[in-house]
Amino acid sequence: MNTGFGRLGRSRSSEPMSQINVTPLVDVMLVLVVIFILTAPLLTTTIKLTLPKAEAGQVSDAARSVSLVVDRSGQAFLDDRPLALTELSQSLQSTAARYPDAEVQLRADENAPYGKVIEVLGLAQKAGLTRVGFVTGGPPPATPGR
Repeated sequence: MNTGFGRLGRSRSSEPMSQINVTPLVDVMLVLVVIFILTAPLLTTTIKLTLPKAEAGQVSDAARSVSLVVDRSGQAFLDDRPLALTELSQSLQSTAARYPDAEVQLRADENAPYGKVIEVLGLAQKAGLTRVGFVTGGPPPATPGR
């Protein structure tokens, strides 16, 4: 049965396609990879600080280092965990017992209470951690024309 418009019977070329087109899947995956690449650096630090600017050398590689943070409200953090001063003292003493040559890397917000920063430093020294490094935000941007 043949008409002017073609055959009415089913031919082999009109069978359903049994393959999956992966091009849209690859496009979506590439977009997700780009999003993760762009957002990963933003997730590196969880404590919001405004570090003071200073010109200094590179931070030395110690056998073990401990991150000690004082935020603008005066809250102390040890390795990104908020601790009360008594807990901080105990943690610093146990760290000093395990790693006597550990370096304390102090990051303090420029608006943190000075007394609180000194108190936290005193706890570290009392625990036996005498190597202290002050972490800054780097030198201030140079102004053109000077």
